[in-house]
Amino acid sequence: MFGMSASVGIDLGTANCLVYVKGKGIVLREPSVVAIDRNTEEVLAIGEDAQKMIGRTPGSIVAIRPLRDGVISDFDMTEAMIRHFLNKVVGKNFLFRPRVMICIPTEITVVERRAVQEAAEQAGAKKVDMIEEPIAAALGAGIDISEPLGSMVVDIGGGTCDVAVISLGGIVKGQSIRVAGNKFDADIETHVKRTHHLMIGERTAEKIKMEIGAAYPEARKLNMEIRGRDLLTGMPKNITVETEEISKCFSESVNKIVECIRKVLDVTPPELSADIMDRGIILTGGGALLYGLDELIRRETGIPTVIADDPLSCVAIGTGKALENDKNF
Repeated sequence: MFGMSASVGIDLGTANCLVYVKGKGIVLREPSVVAIDRNTEEVLAIGEDAQKMIGRTPGSIVAIRPLRDGVISDFDMTEAMIRHFLNKVVGKNFLFRPRVMICIPTEITVVERRAVQEAAEQAGAKKVDMIEEPIAAALGAGIDISEPLGSMVVDIGGGTCDVAVISLGGIVKGQSIRVAGNKFDADIETHVKRTHHLMIGERTAEKIKMEIGAAYPEARKLNMEIRGRDLLTGMPKNITVETEEISKCFSESVNKIVECIRKVLDVTPPELSADIMDRGIILTGGGALLYGLDELIRRETGIPTVIADDPLSCVAIGTGKALENDKNF
């Protein structure tokens, strides 16, 4: 329980949800997953407990992700998830309802924005503010966005990649594409199914991406033994996969991110482009951790590219900084 009435920042991600409480920092980090009983529609578990059920549940229990590509795909489940996380950090006593600031993708529609606001209000928020993810990511990465200087932030989450040029506290040029970490995982699942006739789950795909994946084939040379279900025999089977084939299977998705960065650079005013050449491109979000991605972007754009200190937490930390300073973007 945090005081009389808390101010809470939520990085409501497709893959993970991080909650920041004013004066306390990040107090919760859990997967954006809800497990429900298909027959009764009853919510059985949320967050980490629900994540453990993915791929391991009987037919009547289904683990779902209520956010897809950075926006709400299941309103009721999103509301239940926000309520659960608020209860965890503020307590169930909503006598003093919290002020909540939530991150949203850059190119979110008015309808999608309203859905986020209503879900948070119905989950118990007194007042709901929004902050665009690149702004929050820049703040969290330690960039002084109030300066009249151009900074480029590329925030690669689970569902969306947000590319933005920021100056004087606002986004000058930006674009959001629905290609990010989850798409890499899906690419791996599809490749293993097509090439090796092996069915694997999303948790195995994510493990492959993190342990041997790379943004381009020459980045590193590793291999890994994985287990799945043989589509021909229906029996469990082990195979070995290598970095080269894995990096090639999501090269199209990686190239879409690079192309998005190029497009934003193409329309950036010359003075700000010069600032970006000097200051470099900052990568945030879990997708920034794809091995060799920073080097690939540097090679393709000719601009120094660095990964923020704690890329997974940047958006949540930035939301917290906006709350601490009572800023509303």
